[in-house]
Amino acid sequence: MSTDRRPEGPPAQGGAAFLLAQLGSHAARLFADRIATLDLTPPQAGLLRMLAASPGRSQRELADDLGMPPSRFVPFADELEGRGLIERRKNPNDRRSHALYLTEKGSGLLAELREVGMAHERDICAALSADEHRELVAMLRRVAEQQGLTLGVHPGYRSA
Repeated sequence: MSTDRRPEGPPAQGGAAFLLAQLGSHAARLFADRIATLDLTPPQAGLLRMLAASPGRSQRELADDLGMPPSRFVPFADELEGRGLIERRKNPNDRRSHALYLTEKGSGLLAELREVGMAHERDICAALSADEHRELVAMLRRVAEQQGLTLGVHPGYRSA
């Protein structure tokens, strides 16, 4: 029995990479449709999640994590600030930059977003048992780490 875990070749209907791309595209489109009811785009949802996990980060750090040029990040953040979801404060460590925080309104919207996200996860993975779901998540996380992806940051935000 060979210990080499590499596949010999994709089956006629596509291998793991194709299925991941197919399901990823499908899941991303459905998620975008679902959060549109909250008047959010996926990159905006990602920023809200990032600020909840780590408040007070600089615009530059957030732009880097999202893979956005700073020139594109500023109007992106302006829109969320205009809606009262985030606020900029002078960065106490560097007066030349701003730190971003969720507002109370932003936290409330994030709670709604979490509910939509959990429903989305349940619907996408409905064909799996709870154990299969945990195993799939663990395997996909391992592949994402091996590929050098930043967990929790969608690479599609680079074009937002």
